[in-house]
Amino acid sequence: MDKIVVHGGRKLTGSVRIGGAKNAALPILVSSLLTDGWCTYHNVPNLRDIESIKQLLIHLGAEVETHDHTIRINAAGLANHEAPYDLVRKMRASILVLCPLVARLKKARVSLPGGCAIGARPINFHLKGLTLLGAEIDLEHGYVNASAEKLLGNEIYFDIPSVTGTENLLMAAVLAEGITILRNAAREPEVVALIDVLNQMGAKIEGAGTSILTVQGVKTLQPVSVSIIPDRIETGTFMVAAALTNGNIQIQGGEPEHVTGIIHKLRQTGADVSIEGKTIYVKGSETIQSIDIKTLPYPGFPTDMQAQFMVLMSVAGGLSIISETIFENRFIHVSELKRLGADITISGNTAMIKGVPSLSGAPVMATDLRASASLILAGLIAKGTTEVNRIYHLDRGYEAIEKKFQKLGADIERIQ
Repeated sequence: MDKIVVHGGRKLTGSVRIGGAKNAALPILVSSLLTDGWCTYHNVPNLRDIESIKQLLIHLGAEVETHDHTIRINAAGLANHEAPYDLVRKMRASILVLCPLVARLKKARVSLPGGCAIGARPINFHLKGLTLLGAEIDLEHGYVNASAEKLLGNEIYFDIPSVTGTENLLMAAVLAEGITILRNAAREPEVVALIDVLNQMGAKIEGAGTSILTVQGVKTLQPVSVSIIPDRIETGTFMVAAALTNGNIQIQGGEPEHVTGIIHKLRQTGADVSIEGKTIYVKGSETIQSIDIKTLPYPGFPTDMQAQFMVLMSVAGGLSIISETIFENRFIHVSELKRLGADITISGNTAMIKGVPSLSGAPVMATDLRASASLILAGLIAKGTTEVNRIYHLDRGYEAIEKKFQKLGADIERIQ
């Protein structure tokens, strides 16, 4: 099993280019199931989760072609309505095939999904919403069985904004008869990206970027050729890396509008952040200021950046409080950071971080995707050598991150 080895202590300088967003690519690739003909997707990151969704689409009957960072999908031969456990267990986003299958084939049998162990993330929003659209659903032996001769528009309210719930039900509503209104819908850029793609396919969705989405159902959709938006979490990770190492990095190819919350918080720590067009410049400060953070649905501070900022606060001056309101198990990386010398105390969904002068390298184990990135960040500033094990989590969401850090001057390598 691969591991990442980091020798800390180097300032990062230079430029890095951001890749396509995994969390945007996954639902957009799945949306190809809603139409016949070849859909073309550019700027798709080369990640383990992308490979998993491709294999699932092929199993369902779609043709899939991959050329570097471009993927073409033709679901004209869609025939299999079952998404089995062996393909779905690898990631939570596999549940996104549920609604397209019901919309196209009138039935679906989808295994309850897997993914990172950061919280329960129940799919009840998906199931309740699909029921309101006219589907019959039952759970048996770890599978969701759903069927509907006809989907009918309805009003759906989310108790809590759900990204995958919003995306899944949008893909049902676009082919449902009549009007569907999603209230308290997720507003994340990845949701807006899916809406843009669906509208290009011929869907009629209004309200993108707001909490109320109105969908006028259509009979058919057309193939599209689109580009995946840049990854805001990869962007934020490199921003933190610059601040953490007192470096000076140009981040190219990102979307500054998608990371305004991260920029705001990073400036509070003392980092110099400036923007020119789509390029973000981050220059670290000799002294890192402590700040408090509370994770919230977009446009609030993203939960996927909580672990990275915790590393930054572990060497800041003073005391910091981080409150995690999205996932109940999102502090499982804390024990590994403490192995490196971080002073962190957990109470419920709150972490209290007392800044220390420095961290010390040690063997650590990645527990989930974003924790993997945080441990690499910690290794960049730790004295000595840090070994990050179980990095298969990392490969689910960051493409060749060690090579990008190498180009910025980090002493980092992947060892097989």
